[in-house]
Amino acid sequence: MVLATLGSAGDVLPFVAVGSELTSRGHRVSVTANPAFREPVEAAGLELVPTGTVADYERTTADPGLWSPVRSFRTVVERAVVPAMRPVYEYLTGLDPAGTVVAGSVFALGARIAHERHGFPLVGVHLQPTAFLSAYDNAELGPVRAPSWLPPRLHAARLAAVDRWVCDPVLAPPVNAFRAELGLRPVARVFGRWAPSPQSNLGLFPDWFAPVRPDWPVNMTLTGFVAAGDEEAELPTAVEAFLSGGAPPVVVTFGSSMRHARNLFAAVLGANRLRGRRTILLTRFAEQVPDPLPADALHVGWAAMARLLPRVAAVVHHGGIGTVAQVLRAGVPHLVVPFTHDQPDNANRLVRLGVAERLDPARLSPDAAATALDRLLRPGVRERCATYAARIDPAAAVRAAADVIESAGRA
Repeated sequence: MVLATLGSAGDVLPFVAVGSELTSRGHRVSVTANPAFREPVEAAGLELVPTGTVADYERTTADPGLWSPVRSFRTVVERAVVPAMRPVYEYLTGLDPAGTVVAGSVFALGARIAHERHGFPLVGVHLQPTAFLSAYDNAELGPVRAPSWLPPRLHAARLAAVDRWVCDPVLAPPVNAFRAELGLRPVARVFGRWAPSPQSNLGLFPDWFAPVRPDWPVNMTLTGFVAAGDEEAELPTAVEAFLSGGAPPVVVTFGSSMRHARNLFAAVLGANRLRGRRTILLTRFAEQVPDPLPADALHVGWAAMARLLPRVAAVVHHGGIGTVAQVLRAGVPHLVVPFTHDQPDNANRLVRLGVAERLDPARLSPDAAATALDRLLRPGVRERCATYAARIDPAAAVRAAADVIESAGRA
């Protein structure tokens, strides 16, 4: 089994969880990923196939364009998607298609080309609903959102235009240049139509978060949210002491790769001070943390979400799908501050479930955050959060995902 990943921790760790399950079933599992994730991959007993370098990953996460609604797609494609395409393809060409199954992200384009060129069985693994451009969802893409009342045929035309005028100018030239080297014909609508597997596809989220739509890729199975890979890790001693020392705090995190949120951390800290709430600031980049911190706040570089979040009052976060899954599982309210990528769409889905409020980064002031948290911390919201938490079974989701990947090898 080869799991072809791309992205930050929230994108890679679900593949690690599925890979661990496949290993327990007797399969040899390789994970193509940036070596920044060597430790969790190898700790799970999986083989890392490195794509790029840790320095590449750090340069990408340091680029402010990664968080721009206008520039983020180009940044991801040029810095991560295209550089990984050839190494993944070349790794797969050294394997036997008859004895290999590939399960890959929609952006693992080398895996998609290897499927087409050599016949590797391919399962598309999609972590968030915006992996599909659906005319039935009106996903928020970039800085402009279409009116919800438009009929699906007009949404479909809009998405075709997004593919043609936004995605293809960035993706199609490098993809088709590589395809030409291999004797393959050029493709269009690379992201919206060609990239998903034509064989079998997984959505690692539940149908109550996003139901299957008529224009999604073929043979789609929704498994629910999978585990994040830190189920057994203990909380740091300082975190345990802080949690035990007062009322449940508000956790604020903007993702494992965000380096540009100092003002946002300060705004949430200010909001909590206005209401006398305690704060845990979760980021591996200490330069984002206000200094000095008050006694009712704690900075943590990392903590096991499965252990931490059930013991907090609420979470302020960016809306990345990995964090969304963890907070839903913990059964606590979300204040979502989305930047780009899948984050605005995930935020809108959480708001519709009644478990979240949304504040865009430009509107995140201490007063606005404090008022939103006041509403979120009312009993009714917490009860709705608990209802959805009870419907999440990460272990069952991992098993279901592994079943689909195994079945691709028997087809």
